[in-house]
Amino acid sequence: MGDKLLRIGEVARTAGVSPDTIRHYERVGVIPPVRRSDGGYRMYPPQTIARVMLVRNGLQFGFSLRQLAVFLKARDSGAAPCRQVRATAEAIMNRVEQRIAELEQARASIRQTLKDWDLRLASAGDRAPARLLDALPLRQPISRD
Repeated sequence: MGDKLLRIGEVARTAGVSPDTIRHYERVGVIPPVRRSDGGYRMYPPQTIARVMLVRNGLQFGFSLRQLAVFLKARDSGAAPCRQVRATAEAIMNRVEQRIAELEQARASIRQTLKDWDLRLASAGDRAPARLLDALPLRQPISRD
């Protein structure tokens, strides 16, 4: 691709995202603003593809677009946000570990409920209602943070 500027469709297709995603990334600041052609088309340098892939990897890791925009703007201006990136990654890990603990508790509760329901079903017989939903244990909802 060399130094040839790319239109949004080429960048999107190569990076595996939609043109709307590219526009959104530009709006939120994870892709620097680009110049437009005389015809009004956004014209991207080839390295934009690598930037989009970096952003996609960062999102998959657990960073938010806002966080990535802060890190990338700092990096683009010559700063080294490495310690901030590391601290944010540790916070992501802590949230993941908390979520895993909550899910493990939910799994144990569901397993116990299934055992209780099996006993209810066995004692109810084939045609009698076992009222399984009425026997659901009360529990705190799992946080969605």
